[in-house]
Amino acid sequence: MSLITRRLREVWDALRASNGHREDALTAVRIRKLRGIWDIRIPLEYPVSVLAGPNGCGKSTVLFACACAYRVPGESPWDFTPGNLFPNFTSRQQAVSSDAPQQTELEFQFLHHGDDLSMTWRRRRSWTRRFSSQNRRTQPERQVYLRTLANLSNPSEVRSVLQLGRKHVETRTLDPDLLIFAGRILPWRYRNLTLVSGRTSDLLFAEIEGIGETRYSEFHMSSGERSILRISKDISALENALVLIDEIDTGLHPYTQQQAMLELQRSALRQGLQIVVASHSPVVLDSVPPEARIFLDRDDETGQVRRAPAYRDIFQKALYGTSQDQLSILCEDRVAEGVIRGVFDVLNVELGLLHGDVVIGRNTGRDEFSGHVRTLAKFDKLSGFILVLDGDSRAPEERLQAVAERHGHAVQLLFLPGDGPPEQWLWERVRKRPKEYAVRLGLTAADMQKTMNDLERLVDGSVRQQDAAKVSITALADRLERTVPEVARIVGQREAEKKAIPDLLEGLKTLIERWRRL
Repeated sequence: MSLITRRLREVWDALRASNGHREDALTAVRIRKLRGIWDIRIPLEYPVSVLAGPNGCGKSTVLFACACAYRVPGESPWDFTPGNLFPNFTSRQQAVSSDAPQQTELEFQFLHHGDDLSMTWRRRRSWTRRFSSQNRRTQPERQVYLRTLANLSNPSEVRSVLQLGRKHVETRTLDPDLLIFAGRILPWRYRNLTLVSGRTSDLLFAEIEGIGETRYSEFHMSSGERSILRISKDISALENALVLIDEIDTGLHPYTQQQAMLELQRSALRQGLQIVVASHSPVVLDSVPPEARIFLDRDDETGQVRRAPAYRDIFQKALYGTSQDQLSILCEDRVAEGVIRGVFDVLNVELGLLHGDVVIGRNTGRDEFSGHVRTLAKFDKLSGFILVLDGDSRAPEERLQAVAERHGHAVQLLFLPGDGPPEQWLWERVRKRPKEYAVRLGLTAADMQKTMNDLERLVDGSVRQQDAAKVSITALADRLERTVPEVARIVGQREAEKKAIPDLLEGLKTLIERWRRL
């Protein structure tokens, strides 16, 4: 494990531990009828959340909606309202195009000073607020920081900043504490930062240690350096604030993205911040724990945005940046994954597959496969996936094929041996050849026979018949001081060596050869 990975996991654990003690947090936002979003609810379960998804799926809409949750002290009452952040263009001239108004609702759930609250913004002719409690008629207050990261290259922005030199401005050197965040991320040390401010715009100047007295402005910074310095300046002094950053990965090298996410989470822990960022980067996604990853998708048929399932690593990497040369095997659960890993212990040698050619992962059950097939097909990733369902999951086959065909693809689908759950097949295999499996599992033949007889007597009549095999194989793994997936891998390897699962073996070989020809 790398040093930065270890540090990320340490801050994850610390933030998880602190999460239950938060007294102020935006815990969920629900959006209805806005920018193509019909009805979606986004829970914010971890102090630092990442919004991910393809272009046009509503990430920025969700981010801007979050900014409407609070009344911000010191700001204009209208700065962080839906009317300002989601304006409609209208014209009195009939021939001029206008935005069609919708009956939009933005609903928020809060923890505010430890109390559960909810508030809804509604737009009919104008925007109004409604509170869940008649005793609570005031919008919660909190500092909110909202930023879209971009390079200083837009002509109107450049022209506005250049005009600072012709007007009265104020110059101040920023507090050294504001440099700590940037100094931990960027590869050099800053001697100081200076901010030149006018009435409506400002400009940063930086001076780096060891490069003389030369100062340079944002005009001469890379977009990544400018982004990090701006974030450092803006959030280093915030306490208990809601921080919203769009396109956090803009202009940043993958390693810098990881460093930035580490420091953002440290800031969240140290300063009591709640942070929500939007990103397309797999590095940013991997820098937060699974419960903090929020995947959005837009259905091709209905056009509606939905919250996609929390993808397992294998699925996430296929959609957000893995090698195009890898073949992915997606199973139902950890036991099925163990069987397939055992089979590939044999196939890797037989077919000359290299380490990393095949990625084996698991999902959370058969019911989610239809959605996964739809998403993989939409992003043209389905040809690089083999789906392996349990032996008792043959019913969804036609439905999965139909979903893929609607997107012009075909599902590469195989089934584990047997007609029941994988635990039943495992128990039957071991029970049929106890002497052979005794050697592989580290027991004598006599001990193996006695252990299995004892387990069968133990479960006989004490559990439902359909659960007996699962209970038995779990108890066997416990007595062997192994996990069930480890036992499954041993069984899968043995059955593949003996060619005892021909349908699965031949199916895998055929699909691997097809993948190699792509």
